[in-house]
Amino acid sequence: MSIISKRNNDTEDIRHIYRDKTDRRILKKNPWKDYGLHISVLILVVIAELIGPMKIPVAKGVEISIMPLLYTMILGLIFYLAKPITWIQRKQSRVAEGAMMLFIGVLIAKLAVSSGQSIHLIFEMGSALMLQELGHLATILIALPIALLLGFKREAIGMTSSIGREPEVAVVVDKYGFNSPESRGIFALFIVGTIIGTVFISFLTSICVSVIPLHPYAFAMASGVGSASMNAASLAPTVAAFPQLATQIEAFAGFSNLLSFSVGIYIVIFVAIPLTEKLYGILEPKIGRDPIVDEEEG
Repeated sequence: MSIISKRNNDTEDIRHIYRDKTDRRILKKNPWKDYGLHISVLILVVIAELIGPMKIPVAKGVEISIMPLLYTMILGLIFYLAKPITWIQRKQSRVAEGAMMLFIGVLIAKLAVSSGQSIHLIFEMGSALMLQELGHLATILIALPIALLLGFKREAIGMTSSIGREPEVAVVVDKYGFNSPESRGIFALFIVGTIIGTVFISFLTSICVSVIPLHPYAFAMASGVGSASMNAASLAPTVAAFPQLATQIEAFAGFSNLLSFSVGIYIVIFVAIPLTEKLYGILEPKIGRDPIVDEEEG
């Protein structure tokens, strides 16, 4: 017991050291007073809004909607990489990341209000909202065979058992360990999803609402994948395609995202990971290839 207490005290001391160091940095130069970053973001938003949504026809009756969110992300990347722009560096990207998590709360509040306005519809669709959570298992059935064909091994279990957001990362790390292949897989997915997830889901939604003949509520529920940023990126093209149902779509999208974040973790624990393990054991000997990275011996 004394050893455990000592370890806990050491851990608390380390936490206090880093927390105090962070607090001192914030007090020394408040990140919210980084006016160069805030003015740059404002300029990007104004440019994106002036351009407005664009619809690109792909085939007869099929078109891709490009929303202002995509413009701001591309322009923001250019600002970050352009050498003449010295006031947008790695430090500003960290500030912007924290600010995004704060300001996205406004969107969540708006979706909550829309959910309250359409609460009777949500009650009517109660069973459908719960059953749509099983749709997350499609990532296993589709992505796992592809990952094995590409040469991934145990990493594929972490990569394909979920969309790889924070709750799922915690489950995989707790189950398999931080240095396990499964954890490396889900961390890789987490990074990729953070970088291009919003862009990808925005394009995917634009195509789906044009090609797949489903009810708008179905697309709204599908946008609730458990990530607020991806939820917003998927919601915009859906609302643009069905503007007359904007309030109802926002309600279903917001409630579905809440369910995915809260109930989805139990789907991962009790269904997704066991199913992925089972399918991996069946498919890996049949379609598995040589690993793309040599495994360490021992």
